[in-house]
Amino acid sequence: MNILLKRVLDRLVRTGNLKVTGPKGSTFIFGDGSGEPVHMHIKTRHAERAITFDPMLAVPESYMDGELDILEGGVLGLMRIAFQNMGSGGIDATWSKAIEGLRHAFRRLQQINTASRSRRNVQRHYDLSGDLYRLFLDEDMQYSCAYFEQPDMTLDEAQAAKKRHIAAKLRLKAGQTVLDIGSGWGGLGLYLAKAFDVDVQGVTLSTEQHGVATDRAHAQGLENHVHFELKDYRELNERFDRIVSVGMFEHVGVNHFRTFFDKAATLLKPDGVMLLHTIGRSGVPWATSAFIRKYIFPGGYIPAMSEVLPAIEKSGLVVTDVEILRLHYADTLKHWGQRFAANRDKAKAIYDERFCRMWEFYLAASEAAFRWQDLVIFQFQIAKKNDTLPMTRDYMAKCEKALEMRDLGRREAAPVDKPVKPARRRKVAE
Repeated sequence: MNILLKRVLDRLVRTGNLKVTGPKGSTFIFGDGSGEPVHMHIKTRHAERAITFDPMLAVPESYMDGELDILEGGVLGLMRIAFQNMGSGGIDATWSKAIEGLRHAFRRLQQINTASRSRRNVQRHYDLSGDLYRLFLDEDMQYSCAYFEQPDMTLDEAQAAKKRHIAAKLRLKAGQTVLDIGSGWGGLGLYLAKAFDVDVQGVTLSTEQHGVATDRAHAQGLENHVHFELKDYRELNERFDRIVSVGMFEHVGVNHFRTFFDKAATLLKPDGVMLLHTIGRSGVPWATSAFIRKYIFPGGYIPAMSEVLPAIEKSGLVVTDVEILRLHYADTLKHWGQRFAANRDKAKAIYDERFCRMWEFYLAASEAAFRWQDLVIFQFQIAKKNDTLPMTRDYMAKCEKALEMRDLGRREAAPVDKPVKPARRRKVAE
């Protein structure tokens, strides 16, 4: 191991039990010996040099390329040690801290998310094979944070609870119109239509998701009540009683927060209500992870609350309720990681080994960020008028309980897993 990397690790790893084997076979131990052991093997000089100067990007890239292996403790264990030895703003190693600071300073240049660029960014992730997502998501293909009302819930139960939790905050009434911004594979829109007899319009920029969602609406006989469009929300001109957006705001970009809420204000009717569910930071604003931005969510940005609230205020909208969901996404990602691991061979048949290593790192590092860094979920309930909603939150709990009883009454037999047909390998953008 080169001297500079050893010094960086000596400074960074004060707690934990990290063993590092270098390209020449020499092994060093860092930390105070506490916690579960992690053993990382850096197999090439190229990886060793890269990790020395930019560990936040080079570690996942080296893992993807097979130049780094984690012999004990897994990616989650490695990220636990890294995050537990970091401050909320970045690593306590001067050179790496400077790199992360530059990424923060230039974050706006990385998030000029025009309509055309937004479409390209979405295609990089959400237009991956639907068969891939079926390997690790729940039956309803909810690709956002679940809501674990009880710690022993299954993933499907927790995702159903998430839909109830969101629906209760919308205070829906039969006959209303609902806009779903970033409608995914359609599960939430279809649920709202069935549970409340409302008309839903969903918009997405993902061709793959649009096709699946549309097919689902027809299969459930809801095509006259739920309609999905391949469209940017900025192109809409209709007005709606309710707006819901789950897991989409992370793709808006810090430059466009004001545009997002200004548009929402024009799309909401005078007595309208909006529910925004997004990943957020409990700490100060910071840059998107270099690995996530380059390989997983180009153009993405996780906002601090101090960046969201001013944009809502300037739009003229009223924040009527805020809830912070802690650790729910960590548990969601744990389920996804376990399911992906169980179906890894099928994922490899769709793509390749490098993709599987990339996806493993993405799921585990994301879980670690929710467990040991400052990532949480924000749920903002927003209205156009101060008196649109009741003065207390009792109605939310009552609605949620009624929906739970309804769902229990209509629970069907557990579905049989659909086989994933071997697909030709797809090229993933570098």
